[in-house]
Amino acid sequence: MNHSEELDLKDAKLKQIQLFIYLIPIVGLIPAIWTLLRDESDTSSQKVSRLSVKLAIAWLIAYALLWLGSTQTTDIVSFRLLYLNALLTSGYFLSSFLIMFNIWRNKPPR
Repeated sequence: MNHSEELDLKDAKLKQIQLFIYLIPIVGLIPAIWTLLRDESDTSSQKVSRLSVKLAIAWLIAYALLWLGSTQTTDIVSFRLLYLNALLTSGYFLSSFLIMFNIWRNKPPR
């Protein structure tokens, strides 16, 4: 392996780590928004950042609505809404990790 191939491999791994950071649940939202606000990044970074922001905003809205609904109802309904909230949060984390796994396998994120 010559020097230029080694540098290309390092750049690809660095890019992969950068995409992983965007997909970290909740925390990755900040670098993803930062990437979207500056137009200097490439298309794969823009795609993954958009996907991360969409997932986080959808999760946040659903989480807030379920939590708010649980505070306004009776005990059994409140428990069911909070349980659904936990399932939704688990789904958000799992979908983020599945997208990370696809990126690790060099497949496009969906």
